[in-house]
Parts: sequence; structure tokens; C-alpha cells
Amino acid sequence: MAGNSQRRNRRTSNKKGAQVGSGGKRRRSLEGKGPTPPASARKGHKKNRIANAQAKKTTARRPVARRGGKGTSEMVVGRNPVFEALRDGVPASTLYVQQFIDNDERVREALQLATGRGNINIMEAPRPELDRMTNGLNHQGLVLQVPPYEYAHPEDLAAAAFDDGEDPLIVALDGVTDPRNLGAVVRSVSAFGGHGVVVPERRAAGMTAGAWKTSAGTAARTPVARATNLTRALESYQKAGLVVVGLAADGEHEVGDLEALGGPVVIVVGSEGKGLSRLVGETCDYLVRIPMPGGAESLNAGVAAGVVLYEAAKRRV
Repeated sequence: MAGNSQRRNRRTSNKKGAQVGSGGKRRRSLEGKGPTPPASARKGHKKNRIANAQAKKTTARRPVARRGGKGTSEMVVGRNPVFEALRDGVPASTLYVQQFIDNDERVREALQLATGRGNINIMEAPRPELDRMTNGLNHQGLVLQVPPYEYAHPEDLAAAAFDDGEDPLIVALDGVTDPRNLGAVVRSVSAFGGHGVVVPERRAAGMTAGAWKTSAGTAARTPVARATNLTRALESYQKAGLVVVGLAADGEHEVGDLEALGGPVVIVVGSEGKGLSRLVGETCDYLVRIPMPGGAESLNAGVAAGVVLYEAAKRRV
């Protein structure tokens, strides 16, 4: 009996190490870990690898929103220019007014227009600050900040037309550097039911305050896209089923005789002096001319685009 008691004491004594037992570890090991995940969710399983590969393919096919980029912000300076920009609907973010400015009629009208918009910040600034912002230009106490223009992607113009069940009617400008010509083209595209204007990213007019003014408000509903490379943009249009028609003084077709204007088409207009660049001219499916009995050598881009758009609109009625 004594021997048995001594053996039990040795098993329970703390002097020779930890107490014999699991310390609850076995109980925790027996606890459930939830239902077994499906094979497609178990790392390393064949079905898991297949599921991951399919997910990657789906992500790769997902369309990515594309933009033609943004322009640069712009300052309109001077009492008359600021008033005219506000009157003509040029987008603006902030109107800076010089402190202690002489409150004449133009200033009051500009403030009234800016306040009426409801989304233009009106801020007072000392004259030295306005001098610094405008690099010393004669701002006359009024400076209007125009935000950067958000350009569309060239392919978006054709896609939007096709989505609406219409044949795209697009104008592309090659080497046109006057913003007023761009504004006039935007206005003509809007008037004749076109779907937008494409301009090159470099050495070309952009959507400045001057272009907005000339468009007479139509720039708000007629998208302008910017192409990194105009030739590649035209080739992309051709792959999408559009016919590329270039205007040239020596074109082999007269604009009134070209049946292609009744379908999906891109009309390419060059600068008044140089016309189409060589690569763009070679990319065109047709080169057409506008008959001018009066003997003028050329038309500016806005007028030329209007003539061809009118012919295209007649065929689409």
C-alpha cells in the first residue's frame, strides 16, 4: 500500500516537472474547424487552379474606361473677355475679383452671371496676387479660371453612335491650330447631327475658352476626342467599318457625288494653307474636293466642314 501511495505522489508532485496531462490541448484539437471548403477554394487543388485561371481571363476581358486625357487650365483676363466668356457659357471654376475694384457695369454684369451659374466660386484677391496669376497681363481686376477640358477617346465617338443605332458621322482635324476654327467645326457637327470631333494631341487646336465661345454653347453636347496619333485613329475607324473621306483641293471626287457620305464616315479636314498631311492623305479611302466657281483657292476648316456635313446630312434624311 505504501509503495502505491509513493508512486501516486510521484505522478502528481510539481517538484519533478509539469503535471501529467494535456493542459486542455487535446480538447481544443477536437473542436470543429467548420465545413470543409469546396475543392475550387482549397489552395493547391486542381479545381482551385482552374478557377483562378478563369477569374484572370474574366478580368482581362473587362472593358477599361478610356479617356483622351485632359487639357490644361486656362485664365481669361480682362473685363470684356471675362463677361463674354461667362455670357457664352464657357465652363469656369473660379472668378477672381480685385479688392476695392471700381464697380462699373461690366464688373456688375460679370458678377451677376457668375452668381447665376451657381457653381462658380467668387473670390476677392489683392491686385499683386492677380498680377502674379496672370504674369502681369492687363486683367482690369477680373480673372476667370477655366478648368481643363475632359477629352473623349476617339473610339468612344463611333461606339456611342452605333449604340444609338446610327451611322457615325465624325469630323477629324489635321493640322488645324486656330481654336476658333475648332469651335466652328464643333458648331457645324452639332447642327448637322454629327457625333463628335477628333483632334490630334500635338500641334493642333484644343478646347480653349476661344473654342468654347465660337462653338456658341454646342461644345457642351458635342464631344471632342483627342488622338495620340491621328493616322492610327483613322485606321482604327476603318477597322470598325467607317469610311475615311479627306478634303483636298485636287481630290478625284466632287463632294456632291460621293455616296459614301450617306453611311458611317469620318470627314478629315486639313489646315487652310497646307491641307492634309501626307500620311493622313494616304490613309483616306477617298479624297474629295469642294467645287468653288468663284475662284477661291481654299476655305477655312469651319466652312469646309460645314459644306461636307451638309451633304452628308442630306443623304441621311
